[in-house]
Amino acid sequence: MCRSIKVLRNPQSPPTADDIQAAARQFVRKVSGYTKPSKTNEAVFESAVDQIAASVEALLGSLKSSAPKAEASGGQLPQVQD
Repeated sequence: MCRSIKVLRNPQSPPTADDIQAAARQFVRKVSGYTKPSKTNEAVFESAVDQIAASVEALLGSLKSSAPKAEASGGQLPQVQD
């Protein structure tokens, strides 16, 4: 498991393109076993990073959440009544 990849799904604070790219790069590093690919494998490595980043963006854009959006409530979450 890639322990250093952080959870990107957060309705109150969506990930940046840099966050997604970094997670994709870390995943490809873990799967390929390369920290930095050789010149021979660099294009394939970067292509894999781009493909995974695009898949992550599509996934995060398609997920539904029942959590209230922060901007809908003036930036604050609703308070729970006991």
